[in-house]
Amino acid sequence: MTTTHAAADFTQEDRTLRFTGGWTLAQLGDVPTRLERLDTSPDTVDLSGVDRMDTVGAWIVHRLKRDHDVKIEGASDKAEELIEKVGAVDKPFQIKPDDGPSFRRVLEHIGDATSIAGHTLIGLVDFFGATLIAAWNVILNPKRFRGNATIKQFEVVGVDALAIIGLMSFLIGIVIAQQGAIQLRQFGAEVYTINLVGRLTWRELGVLMTAIMVAGRSGSAFAAQIGSMKLAEEVDAMRTIGLAPMEALVLPRVIAAVLMMPCLAFYAAMMAMIGGGLFSWLSLNLPPVTFVARIREVVPMTDVYQGLIKAPVFGLIIAMAGCFQGMQVEGNAEAVGLRTTSAVVQSIFLVIVLDAFFAVFFAAIGWI
Repeated sequence: MTTTHAAADFTQEDRTLRFTGGWTLAQLGDVPTRLERLDTSPDTVDLSGVDRMDTVGAWIVHRLKRDHDVKIEGASDKAEELIEKVGAVDKPFQIKPDDGPSFRRVLEHIGDATSIAGHTLIGLVDFFGATLIAAWNVILNPKRFRGNATIKQFEVVGVDALAIIGLMSFLIGIVIAQQGAIQLRQFGAEVYTINLVGRLTWRELGVLMTAIMVAGRSGSAFAAQIGSMKLAEEVDAMRTIGLAPMEALVLPRVIAAVLMMPCLAFYAAMMAMIGGGLFSWLSLNLPPVTFVARIREVVPMTDVYQGLIKAPVFGLIIAMAGCFQGMQVEGNAEAVGLRTTSAVVQSIFLVIVLDAFFAVFFAAIGWI
């Protein structure tokens, strides 16, 4: 049988309010509005006629006590306890912590960033070791090598990227030739635009811009794909059925990035040369035959070797960062986006840092 309670109500006798009925959210009606319109402030609140009370009713009573300093009478033990609990949480709280001194906050941000960078670097080294172990296990047992997955990644990393990398490199070649010609024209040395395009493309920009594009394309895709699988517990399911995620997910992507990066870097350099040669032909009246002959004279093979040596290392860094960040996804879908962004940023940062080290190393061995 369902027990019904009368609706909440109150009467005012002199400076005493007498509450009756059920003081719950469902039965309050317009009582809070009527209480706010009282002409005189009460001194006492009599709760002896209250049948039932929830936290909303207790809050109204507590607010009267707080704002008008009224005396509560006739409340049952449970009602008194509820009013006390509601009053205990009626305290101002700080939404935003106080800002400390600016210098301290800057130091805290620097310290947090340094700590995160250190932990990430350690994690990448650990992940690299796990990848090497997975590769060694596959070498010892070739049947575990996933050829179809690797070929698929070849297509994703290499074939699908040809259009965007080709267009980007072609336009960069034109820009280098155009800007170089403007500066060299002041000295009557426009012919040296070919030297600028050739050496800069093969030594640096061809492989570097390719690495940045692959990081933005494939590195982010690696992080998002593996992160989504981690979030959906597919990675844990693979471990449960005896499949090693490092061999099934990471190794094919790493192999594809390492092997395809030299091809893409060479292709990008060639497209940049075509763009620079086309601009030289149309704007500087340097025919293609002259352009090619000049390139063969001024661009040593060491420049080509530099690009081809750096490319697989950059590919390894990009694949490792993407897969590592994907494996770190946990919690919710927002983590996938954050880790994907981190993968791209870390890849580009590490590529540029390594490129600087390569530049110093090649200069030290005389490849200048």
